[in-house]
Amino acid sequence: MMDFCQIIGHEDIISFFKRSIESDHIGHAYILSGEEGSGKKMLAGCFAKTLQCREELTDSCNECQSCQQADSGNHPDIIWVTHEKPGVISVDEIREQVVTSMEIKPYSSKYKIYIIDEAEKMNQQAQNALLKTIEEPPAYGIVILLTVSPERLLQTIRSRCVLLSTKPVRERDIRDYLVSTYGTDEKQTELCVEYAAGNLGKAIRLATNEDYRNIVQSVINLEKEIYDMDMEDIAAAIEHCSTWKMEIGEYLDLMMVWYRDILVLKVTGKPDRIVFKEQYSVMKEQAKYLSFNELEDKSRAIENAKVRIRANAHLEDVMRLLILTLKEI
Repeated sequence: MMDFCQIIGHEDIISFFKRSIESDHIGHAYILSGEEGSGKKMLAGCFAKTLQCREELTDSCNECQSCQQADSGNHPDIIWVTHEKPGVISVDEIREQVVTSMEIKPYSSKYKIYIIDEAEKMNQQAQNALLKTIEEPPAYGIVILLTVSPERLLQTIRSRCVLLSTKPVRERDIRDYLVSTYGTDEKQTELCVEYAAGNLGKAIRLATNEDYRNIVQSVINLEKEIYDMDMEDIAAAIEHCSTWKMEIGEYLDLMMVWYRDILVLKVTGKPDRIVFKEQYSVMKEQAKYLSFNELEDKSRAIENAKVRIRANAHLEDVMRLLILTLKEI
């Protein structure tokens, strides 16, 4: 696990955490919101690790037993809440892992810290159970909720939490990190930076994906041919998309980038700010007959597909509906 000084970007959140630690004004409940891959887990983990560090400084020492336990994922007083079903966090899981557990004092630390990733997946009963704990926590209890959709949390929970939102990381910082850490070449670096739109996690996933070039080419082939596809072609494209099932998020994000590029061309007419520069002629042609409203509709269709996939809808059905929607002009 990193410490604060190793995190790229998020200076405002890190400064807030450090000031809170230095002044000993630690809240009992936090919401860290931001899109997937934006650094929420990293920030929460570093905050928890620093709070439990034996040196009691504004950053972890990385040497004490507490820091070593946090790095190994075996700290008894830093609890990462888990859930069995991918689409929901149940009331029983919150009661067992948070509510009941918090009644027991910390084993070896000043605090007992609970980190709930994908907090928006808590059903209403789970949120109500958690609310009671947040309303009257023990002095040592801290709950950190990580979410892509804070609006899906009860207003009564949001009102009792310190709300922090991740912001895009500067392009130059992402670029420097990819080159220094992964040795990406100029072409791959620029594609990853533009694709990530300030999300370092997304840039890293694409840069380190062994199939990245094949995924990129697959998206290009689909978008170039989509308006000439018949049902047989669509079936073949869906089968091909299934090849990237584990990377379908990246696949859909790259599809989104395609339409963002067309929008940039419509507005500026210049290819220097598009990601798929080698497809300039194709995009320029598509930009002629795609209106701004149609580009917005297509982007919305891709976002809807991502939501359905996160809800465990059947991949082939989702992609069939998406391709048919994108074909419409």
